[in-house]
Amino acid sequence: MLSVEHVTKNYGSFTALEDISLTFTPGVYGLLAPNGAGKTTLIKMLTTLLFPTKGQILWEGEDIQALGAEYRGLLGYLPQQFGYYPNHTPRQFLRYAAALQCIPRREADGRIDGLLELVGLSDAADKKLKKFSGGMLQRVGIAVAMLNDPRLLILDEPTAGLDPRERVRFRNLIHALSGERIVILSTHIVSDIETIAGQIVMFMGHRLYCCDSPTHIREQFRGRVFEFPAGTALEPGQFLLSEGQGADGPVLRVLADTPPAGGTPVEPGLEDAFLAIYREGQI
Repeated sequence: MLSVEHVTKNYGSFTALEDISLTFTPGVYGLLAPNGAGKTTLIKMLTTLLFPTKGQILWEGEDIQALGAEYRGLLGYLPQQFGYYPNHTPRQFLRYAAALQCIPRREADGRIDGLLELVGLSDAADKKLKKFSGGMLQRVGIAVAMLNDPRLLILDEPTAGLDPRERVRFRNLIHALSGERIVILSTHIVSDIETIAGQIVMFMGHRLYCCDSPTHIREQFRGRVFEFPAGTALEPGQFLLSEGQGADGPVLRVLADTPPAGGTPVEPGLEDAFLAIYREGQI
């Protein structure tokens, strides 16, 4: 179990996160918030790249700063952009990463073959990384993060820049990896976590807004999301969520606390909830 207890992080006079308390148990958690809300700051504290100004982070009841290398040995981390050697093959790069982690060569080779199969790169194991697409490189990054069979896997914006097919492949992979480990996935792309995260963590005003299931977050807006034909003038108390294509042409998705005349009630999605929570100008 990973516990964040009353954690505050200041950068000089700026408070990035304030009095955050969270408990993570095995499963997939999505950190979902706009850029600048504090997702990456929390990720960096969980990976010991930064330390809290106040509060503490505990692994199985022990402070991760005191655990040091023991804690980092339980951790797998894929940063937003990871460095690699373009002229290495995935097999060579994974052997290099395993050596840095002091994993014996024979043990590493066994793990590497299994990981390359897991991430769908067995057929490309001996091709140079410089020829890989962004999605293939991200899969190499996942394999590197999984080398030590971590109990805690942290992924920072792992699908940024990927095409839809690679994003779906990546989501399926994360779901397969969750099992008995904690997986924390930071993103601002709602569809990446709507189907795989059991809990969604959101920040508001640099404080914790919620840690709840996608279903419960959506349910808060049931009966408050409506569709109007495009071009409809909104009235006071109505908030435009998005514009899209409906069965009969362009439509507006609108948040309203009372059923508006001419509006068709629709099932709220997590994206509707996200846009409603983070209205323009709110972080």
